[in-house]
Amino acid sequence: MTSTERIGGDVVVETLHALGADTVFGLPGQHALGLFEALRRTDDLRVISSRVENNLAFAADGHARARLAADPEGPVPVTPMIVSTGPGALLTLASLQESRAASVPVLGISSQIPVAGLGGGRHGYLHELPDQQASFRDVVKSVHVVRTVSQIPTALREAWESAATAPYGPVWVEIPQDILLARTDLPRITSVTALPAPLAPLPELVTEAANLLGAAKNPVILAGGGTLRSGARAELKALAEALRAPVLSTFGGKGVFGWDHELSGQSWLEDWHSTEFLSDADVLLVLGSGLGELSSNYREFAPRGRMIQVEADLGKLESNYPALGIHADVRLVLQALLEQVPFRQSDGEAEKAVAELLAKVRERLDAQDLATERKLIDDIRAAVPEGTQTFWDMTIAAYWAWSAWNPEGAPIHTAQGAGGLGYGLPGALGGAAATGGPALAVSGDGGAMYGVAELATAVQHGLDVTWLVIDDGGYGILREYLTGAFGRSTATELARPDFAALAKSFGVSATVSSLDTVGKDLADALGTPGPSVVVLPALLKMFEPTHLEKK
Repeated sequence: MTSTERIGGDVVVETLHALGADTVFGLPGQHALGLFEALRRTDDLRVISSRVENNLAFAADGHARARLAADPEGPVPVTPMIVSTGPGALLTLASLQESRAASVPVLGISSQIPVAGLGGGRHGYLHELPDQQASFRDVVKSVHVVRTVSQIPTALREAWESAATAPYGPVWVEIPQDILLARTDLPRITSVTALPAPLAPLPELVTEAANLLGAAKNPVILAGGGTLRSGARAELKALAEALRAPVLSTFGGKGVFGWDHELSGQSWLEDWHSTEFLSDADVLLVLGSGLGELSSNYREFAPRGRMIQVEADLGKLESNYPALGIHADVRLVLQALLEQVPFRQSDGEAEKAVAELLAKVRERLDAQDLATERKLIDDIRAAVPEGTQTFWDMTIAAYWAWSAWNPEGAPIHTAQGAGGLGYGLPGALGGAAATGGPALAVSGDGGAMYGVAELATAVQHGLDVTWLVIDDGGYGILREYLTGAFGRSTATELARPDFAALAKSFGVSATVSSLDTVGKDLADALGTPGPSVVVLPALLKMFEPTHLEKK
């Protein structure tokens, strides 16, 4: 093969660039050599590598989330990820489950065994699976298989459109080894465009919703992750102010409504007072949420009035509670509602109700011995520079942040969609690659071990990530759950490394902090370009659950 001969891999790279990609997350493998040769020969795409495929997929997820947060009203930022066949592909499944649960537009591209081996014939190719597609069908939005070079542009366009159509989500494309290596006479691909179809609401349903909201005496809005992803911040603010309706957000919707707005009930959804506040609404407008386990306070939420649910994922519409269901993109519904709902002058009642709600939340927390945990979240938040993206693993500090974190100027991204460990550091690496940094990652010592190898990735690519590792000697939240349920815990106590020494062995600056100094230590690390680690030895507690004993 000469340097001027084009192959299937070149067609993939050209198509991705034409569709709008500028960064690809990739980890080579034997069947994917044609792709990586094509990436070597182009200046159009930046390649961010990784050490393990699941972390690569988390990084792609973080990249897409950061782009969405930075420009919520721009084109949907689909992020490509390239892995090899079999073991490499399968290692991405848990991460893609998170992307699916959180509706993150990731385009997974996997090589495959040669075309002749497809179909489960058991030919004995390296990495061969009888049906690799089957492993992905129930995890991603759509699966696309290429069997000739000429199919590549259309397959990638269809996959891109699938990922970028509300509800967003990960998609999967498989391209056999021999197709990636095959010489091609196709002209250079430059004109492929993806045009995701808008998911518009039915007008009669919007009119019915507007009538219900217009007649409501106590309307309340619950804004979920679909509201955030649709870029509907301005429309939500306008509707809330028109209706004088308090707004609470789910954990996935944090940041879509002003944290300190006079109508903001914030996001204490695991607090019984918030649950009752939502239940008391005579009309509750649920935007972009399926009202799952966490958003419903473990199913204790029981609406006493009418509910309107706007949801782009058809399967979630009325899946948990009866409602006037509107299958549509949230932003389009809000735009249509604003043309029909009446404008109300403020009488101060909604603002008073919100203030009373937040006071009750504070009083409940004040009654518990939680000063350490509350101060820690405040200290972390104060240390984060304006515009910094933050990425949180499944750790006690993150469980606090779901409710307590002020996302204004510091967007929060967490793995609570699917709830898997290991998201923090690789997600932040993707975020830093998307924005140029800085980015903050927060992990416990248990979750940190899932991604510690990616410190090498941070160094190799010069990514400006500060990683806060809260070391409590084990799986802290599981320790609490097991002890609370059975009086003791099992398999939660962990041997772990000296995280600071380990970071330094990668050439990463590291500080062992304390609860008294963590704010300053984080601020210093975040203010210094390049990767850094702050280790905080601390044993944290969760606030008492309210779904077990209503207070």
